[in-house]
Amino acid sequence: MKDRNVAGILALFLGWAGIHRFYLGQIGLGIFYIFLMMTGISFIIGLIDAVAFFLMDEEQFDRKYNRRYRREDRRTDFDREEYTRRRKHRDQRYNDWRERQEVRRKEYSERRQSTGRPASKANPYKQAGIQKYKEYDYKGAIADFEKALEIDERDIALHFNLACAYSLEEQTDKSLYHLDKAVDYGFKDFEKIREHDAFAFIRIQKEFAEFEANDFQLARKAPPLPEPDPKKEKKEEKVEKVEEDLLSTKPDLLDQLKKLGDLREKGLLTEEEFAAQKRKLMG
Repeated sequence: MKDRNVAGILALFLGWAGIHRFYLGQIGLGIFYIFLMMTGISFIIGLIDAVAFFLMDEEQFDRKYNRRYRREDRRTDFDREEYTRRRKHRDQRYNDWRERQEVRRKEYSERRQSTGRPASKANPYKQAGIQKYKEYDYKGAIADFEKALEIDERDIALHFNLACAYSLEEQTDKSLYHLDKAVDYGFKDFEKIREHDAFAFIRIQKEFAEFEANDFQLARKAPPLPEPDPKKEKKEEKVEKVEEDLLSTKPDLLDQLKKLGDLREKGLLTEEEFAAQKRKLMG
């Protein structure tokens, strides 16, 4: 800022050369004073300026010659206030974010405890897969998500993300498989499956219609029939053969009953079978 007393002293002693005008930033007037030096008028004008400066109060001098500096000071004060305001706003947003994160962490821990599963550490492959997915590297995302499943195979979000990535890679079967797994483990937001952009490919496949009709699950195959027991079949063949022998030979009643008793003792006939054959002979 320019000082009133300094300007007055310069005008008093060097006013004839316009030095006080150069000091005040009035370059044009300073040059004009130099041109007037040869006429002597600049000496008189310099004295008049000196008297004017000494009689002028500080506020008037500042308003006339220090307006630029006062404006810069006001701007600096405004910038400082704006910076403080923005800093407080940024700090408040950060604190709010920390509070939300803490609430989510507590809810996650309580949900884990309620399901009887211990809270697990962060899955690095899951985060890497999400990052690659955002970068449109779907094959890389699939590879990381599959590795993440080896750490937590019941992670609903992992199965859902894999379903998205496989759909974008136009692999219908694998996409539906992981959607089925997500639903098995508790995913219920079916509208998201109907509207999510990543599932645009599988939604036009005929398999999706069956999948949706089956409550967003794959059709379960019927369990295979039990294989026949060779030992049981062999025993039944022996019983049948015994029955045929008894009916074909037609010995007397006592011999037949004796043979039936022998077969029962050897374990070739059960009590029920023995009673049935006995009734046949007696009838």
